[in-house]
Amino acid sequence: MNLNLNGKRALLCGSTDGIGKASAIMMANLGAEIVLLARNQNKLINTLNELSVNNSQNHSIICADFNNPEKLNEIVNNELHEPVHILLNNSGGPHGGLLVDSNIDEFRMGFERLLISNQIMFKSVFEGMKEMNYGRIINIISISINNVIPGLGVSNTIRGAVAQWAKTLALEIGQYGITVNNVLPGYTNTSRLQELANAKSKSSGLTVKEIKSMWASSSASKRIGEPEEIANAVVFLASDASSFVNGIDITVDGGRSGA
Repeated sequence: MNLNLNGKRALLCGSTDGIGKASAIMMANLGAEIVLLARNQNKLINTLNELSVNNSQNHSIICADFNNPEKLNEIVNNELHEPVHILLNNSGGPHGGLLVDSNIDEFRMGFERLLISNQIMFKSVFEGMKEMNYGRIINIISISINNVIPGLGVSNTIRGAVAQWAKTLALEIGQYGITVNNVLPGYTNTSRLQELANAKSKSSGLTVKEIKSMWASSSASKRIGEPEEIANAVVFLASDASSFVNGIDITVDGGRSGA
């Protein structure tokens, strides 16, 4: 199986923490030239310094915020000067809560962060991929696509729309040698999971440790995953080995969906 990414240029969103960062480090180790995109300049620089340059790569950063789609579009189109072979769409989800307690602004913000921004990122790389007759677009979504997660009403709703967007896109642009696939992580040891655990602890009266233990026990593997384990699936989809994999959801949840 060929997972070598020599000569490939990868634009990774949300790449200073968790799954995005793990994917960036792994792709750089496999020879890819990385463009990190996130909203925190200091974290971007720190992550940049962690990336391998054993293949003489010239890694770079773009500082932009998915919470401001218009500015994101402006920054990316001004700073992205070379074609990109691989795009990873990845962003933190909306705040937790029940649909009955959610206001319209929460839906609007979630839609802009998770779907509109993905469309902006796709449009920024599409022409280059089309000219190369090669592209890999990978979207980090959630296992809520398979089974909704109680207490994440807005996120469940918007992420479902993102999954359908991706599958529609796969049908439209597959003829240009571009694949579009979704990775659906289960409970993974990220800062986002910690935020959700803290919030659930406050609302439920349970300790964070008890909540994480319940989450771990919900999967067949009886544990919470690590970002690198999700990144393994991302790297496969980014590689030539996945050339005939298109328009699908890959669930990486330790068996939670089937438990």
